[in-house]
Amino acid sequence: MAGGYGSQVMTMTVTNTPSADLAFTNLAYCSSSDLRHIRDGSIALNAIQRRHARVSTGDMVSVSRFVPPENFELAMLTLELEFVKKGTKSEQVDAALLSTQLKRKYINQVLTVGQKATFEYHGTNYILTVNRADVEGQNGIERGMLSQDTYIVFEASNASGIKIVNQREAASSNIFKHKEFNLESLGIGGLGAEFADIFRRAFASRVFPPHVTSRLGIKHVKGMLLFGPPGTGKTLMARQIGKMLNGKDPKIVNGPEVLSKFVGETEKNVRDLFADAEQDQRTLGDASELHVIIFDEIDAICKSRGSTRDGTGVHDSIVNQLLTKIDGVEALNNVLLIGMTNRKDLLDEALLRPGRLEVQVEISLPDEAGRLQILQIHTNKMKENSFLGHDINLQELAARTKNYSGAELEGVVKSATSYALNRQLSMDDLTKPVEEENIKITMEDFLHAIHEVQPAFGASTDDLERCRLNGMVDSGDRHNHIYKRAMLLVEQVKVSTRSPLVTCLLEGPSGSGKTALAATVGIDSDFPYVKIVSAETMIGLHESTKCAHIVKVFEDAYKSPMSIIILDDIERLLEYVAIGPRFSNIISQTLMVLLKRLPPKGKKLLVFGTTSQLTFLDSVGICEAFSITYSVPTLRTEDAKKVLKQLNVFSEDDVEAAAEALDDMPIKKLYMLIEMAAQGEYGGSAEAIYAGREKIKLTHFFDCLQDVVRF
Repeated sequence: MAGGYGSQVMTMTVTNTPSADLAFTNLAYCSSSDLRHIRDGSIALNAIQRRHARVSTGDMVSVSRFVPPENFELAMLTLELEFVKKGTKSEQVDAALLSTQLKRKYINQVLTVGQKATFEYHGTNYILTVNRADVEGQNGIERGMLSQDTYIVFEASNASGIKIVNQREAASSNIFKHKEFNLESLGIGGLGAEFADIFRRAFASRVFPPHVTSRLGIKHVKGMLLFGPPGTGKTLMARQIGKMLNGKDPKIVNGPEVLSKFVGETEKNVRDLFADAEQDQRTLGDASELHVIIFDEIDAICKSRGSTRDGTGVHDSIVNQLLTKIDGVEALNNVLLIGMTNRKDLLDEALLRPGRLEVQVEISLPDEAGRLQILQIHTNKMKENSFLGHDINLQELAARTKNYSGAELEGVVKSATSYALNRQLSMDDLTKPVEEENIKITMEDFLHAIHEVQPAFGASTDDLERCRLNGMVDSGDRHNHIYKRAMLLVEQVKVSTRSPLVTCLLEGPSGSGKTALAATVGIDSDFPYVKIVSAETMIGLHESTKCAHIVKVFEDAYKSPMSIIILDDIERLLEYVAIGPRFSNIISQTLMVLLKRLPPKGKKLLVFGTTSQLTFLDSVGICEAFSITYSVPTLRTEDAKKVLKQLNVFSEDDVEAAAEALDDMPIKKLYMLIEMAAQGEYGGSAEAIYAGREKIKLTHFFDCLQDVVRF
């Protein structure tokens, strides 16, 4: 682009513009041929020009001629309006008329970003500030010449009292502080799809200027609900949305904070949250800034009406007050209410209808790509400052942390850091200086942290391992066949799109290894969520509490992409007693409903049940709720022989005789019998026997067998 300043530089004296009407032309007068009032060697500048140039009348300034280059016309010009005399006055400005008048007076003038000028429009004096000046095809050039084809956009702050109308040229509003969003820079990872959904539903209409939505005849979305498991980033997303918006600072309210012991005070607290928005709506109308109100733990105050029995009806009144403010007769259009909860089921249904909290986005557990993003966010500064070891593999860590929430992943990073920091400390001398360059967080630190920080919705590995304390041994073809068929069910749940729910009942005599088999399948499945439901964790609980506990396990399973639930000893869960017989019909009906209820779309569930009372379960209809039933047998002689050989506690000559005595023995009872016999006749022999230095005497074994077998 050719053009620039002339080589001749002159020194001139600054004077004031001779008349008020000339001050509004935005011109500098420096020749007596232009104005006879101008002396040679003087340059006349108005007050705005002198203020912008930081000069006073009488100052000497250097002046050179500027020659505009080719293709210097402005393609787009953004001007901010404000009154010369600031006060409480308010004016409505027609953007189309102002643009025409501005082009007529300022045509062919060079305008620069940051430049200010005075302008008279309909008898009112305004100050124009150039916020943006774009020349077509030129990047980084913040000045240009005004032409008839220049596209002008006018802006005015809400506090200025200027309302701009008829601005059809404006392509978008200034609702957001930045032109684009980098979610990772905001500390949000793994929620790209959810954020895109929120933007489309709640903000797409607000990006366009008010006249567009008026012509479309639509109203903005006034509320959204973020729900999902704890620690998945609901509060973080809500806070960052509030920061990104170019409106008032968001009001963040924790649900219980609204409550008051005084009659009517709680409802007043709710009304006060909307007071600023109401004032702006009355004075500025569609030009009002967006007011964001964030309700954390909204389920604490917006419970379903009629569900509380406190006698005051306060919770019902809160819901009524919120509904009135959001979607009542005098509903506000400049409010965005963001609610967050872990328990969407507790909320009043009226809040979730269109016009209220109509955008409902589930913030679920992150997938592997999301976990990688979260780990990158939390380790970014460590990497920049060279604190991460070279052996760190975030991709592998993301694969290992199945069903970890964002908060739990942050906990993993903090735990790994604590291992690295602890290595640099000496417990003998805590005042010893720490060498920062030696702090390195290694892959081993992260692996220790993963073991230390367990996910709330992960596999209960410790509980499953307790169900098979003796491990798994080859106990015959029939047991192996059932294990292989069970693993095929696991594969079916993983790959099939037609069977999101598979249920399998393992029945057999007590101690035959049903629970150990189910636990082994759960561990070997590598499913992210595996939970065991047993009566031992619900001792003394009321029926309704037991039902709620069982339902919660299933609800938690629905939050994971693939899950396994083990219903251990179902007859104990049902409180079955043979005398009568007696059992809990409430728990029975709950189980039958849950065993037939399909998980949500995209979720898969495999349920194993174990029982020693098949006849009873069949009589109450629970057997029919399971799609497959496998019978886990007791050990036959050949099966017992295989087990004894693997345990290696008998001499070769005694294995055959011991196995024949164990015919039709449950494997759990076999282990108990071996434990008793291994102690020896006088005790103290167990360590030598399990180390292989001694063997169990057959005679002592038969004595123990007499104690175990019931006659």
